[in-house]
Amino acid sequence: MTELATRAQAFSLVAEGVAAGLSAPWRLYLARGCRYLSLSVADRAEWNAWRTHLGCPELSVRVYDAGGEIRRSSVAEVVMDGCRISVELVEEVGTDDLDRLLVADPTTIEPEER
Repeated sequence: MTELATRAQAFSLVAEGVAAGLSAPWRLYLARGCRYLSLSVADRAEWNAWRTHLGCPELSVRVYDAGGEIRRSSVAEVVMDGCRISVELVEEVGTDDLDRLLVADPTTIEPEER
């Protein structure tokens, strides 16, 4: 794909990922003018798969309180032909998991470290 000039091209980018075996995002948001495409995924494995598929090198992690529940939001972004594409994962984190909150990939923590 050389250009994300139309909605159809942006959606075909997602369709190509699904055809390649990735799970479909549970939420897809495409801003008017196709300048921003956001994919929300269900778990860390899906997030890593989409990040790899799209080549998203940038990552931000935010931890916040959502009405008494602690949530961790992981976002990876890439810009393709002037269109910012983000892949987002929101996870609920219990207080027993506080040591995992700021680890970029919590699956890399050894079981005895948890």
